[in-house]
Amino acid sequence: MPESYYLFSNGVLKRKDNVVRLTAPDGKFKDLKIEMTRDIFLFGEVDVNTKCLNYLGQLSIPVHFFNYYGFYTGSYCPRETNVSGHLLVNQVDHYTDQDKRTVLAREFVNGGCYNMMRNLRYYRQRGKDVEKQIVEMKKLQKEIDRAKSVQELLGIEGNVRKQYYSAWNTIVNQKIDFTKRVKHPPDNMINTLISYLNSLVYSSCLSEIYVTQLDPTVSYLHSAGTRRFSLCLDISEIFKPLIADRIIFSLLNKREITEKDFKKESNYYYLKESGRKRILQAFDERMKETITHRDLKRKVSYRRLIRLECYKLIKHVTNDKSYESFKMWW
Repeated sequence: MPESYYLFSNGVLKRKDNVVRLTAPDGKFKDLKIEMTRDIFLFGEVDVNTKCLNYLGQLSIPVHFFNYYGFYTGSYCPRETNVSGHLLVNQVDHYTDQDKRTVLAREFVNGGCYNMMRNLRYYRQRGKDVEKQIVEMKKLQKEIDRAKSVQELLGIEGNVRKQYYSAWNTIVNQKIDFTKRVKHPPDNMINTLISYLNSLVYSSCLSEIYVTQLDPTVSYLHSAGTRRFSLCLDISEIFKPLIADRIIFSLLNKREITEKDFKKESNYYYLKESGRKRILQAFDERMKETITHRDLKRKVSYRRLIRLECYKLIKHVTNDKSYESFKMWW
């Protein structure tokens, strides 16, 4: 089964014969099992030449880049081989037609809201007092189906997240003093964890979209703009509560991540390398974890769930089957 490579070492990434090799400044090197590689995540200061990128392009392997602080900066996606003009026309049609776009945007918000509430119910069953937030989110959930525009849906989604995040101080068994979501740059431990793990979910969604015929720049909840793969933002809304948030709760409540794993520098509050590696290990394990799929009646990984979401979206825009976002049942 293909694997993701998470590389922290500084050095040079280059092709050597039919191998991709990362050579560190001290001369030590690591050869990637390129025939078993799904995608590559670069966290160190790495030089990459065109010969290497051309080789990765031939093998259809995306590369995701992260900066010094561990935050996502961009991706190299090889030339698409799974292309469909018919699908692209239908994708664009569902974006330009406001009624069609709103239908899809509503379902992305519905899926994200449901999965966030599922997290709160999980912790309510474990004695956490989050009833107030659940009640407020239920009220907001009813507004989703009544919304008549994407802008209304974005407003509702923002209010849902505000209620959801207000429960985190209760869920987490550490003193976190989390009052609001701050992104640019993150200003405390929780905001840093959210940004870091959300970027991992986002780039994983891009890798899965890439192997389908979907165009990652045509989205529905988020505006299709320049210099971003906005469809990844749409799909990640569904999976962030399921993957990123559950990892954060687990690591913090088991005290596998604490304030000692962070450092503040200038305006940045970021994870030390040891903390990033611990989180990446948890993320990789979660993506490989399997559940028994209700419809398929077989075990599928969390990563595969993202791929299946892409296929459901394809069926919707080609008028095969109406899209229904993934909702947790466990």
